[in-house]
Amino acid sequence: MVLNVESARQAADLGSKIRALRHRLHKTLDETATAAGISKPFLSQVERGLATPSLTSLAGIAAALGVTLQYFVDTPSEERSVRRAGQLRFFSFADSTDLFARLTNSSVGSQLESILVRLPAGQPSAEVTTHAGEEFVYVISGEMSLTLEGKTFVLYAGDSAHYESTVPHSWSNTGNVETTLVWVGTPRLF
Repeated sequence: MVLNVESARQAADLGSKIRALRHRLHKTLDETATAAGISKPFLSQVERGLATPSLTSLAGIAAALGVTLQYFVDTPSEERSVRRAGQLRFFSFADSTDLFARLTNSSVGSQLESILVRLPAGQPSAEVTTHAGEEFVYVISGEMSLTLEGKTFVLYAGDSAHYESTVPHSWSNTGNVETTLVWVGTPRLF
């Protein structure tokens, strides 16, 4: 099959992406090809941009490397990857005085979510929750009390915390000024 210049560039980009992921995962050509149900020479050609896999072969490669097909076919775009300051829209939930603004765009298959949170001054502790995943908070301004499994830590501007979400946790702003923080977690909340 003769590839035009654009197709050749796309094949090379795809091959580089496959090879880079395979190397990061410390997988050999042989074990990846076997798991993908394709031959080792064909995978080598794909990685060097000399062959273009069928959708079925690419799905097999993706499965062998533990990613979705989207990982290889979606290209970065501003709509998917960038969140502009003018796009921030704060919202709240009916049972909360906190304000939230999504910092990450919704992407198919993405697990990580980042939210800008504003806690009003003197806010009482939220209900204790647990769920699967991890959470990270970074305090931009103000202070917050973070309770993990009954133990409370006061975080100030510049402080951060990282914890498993399976640990019973809650937070509050018992200070005199609004607290602004960045929350990052997996899996996505919504």
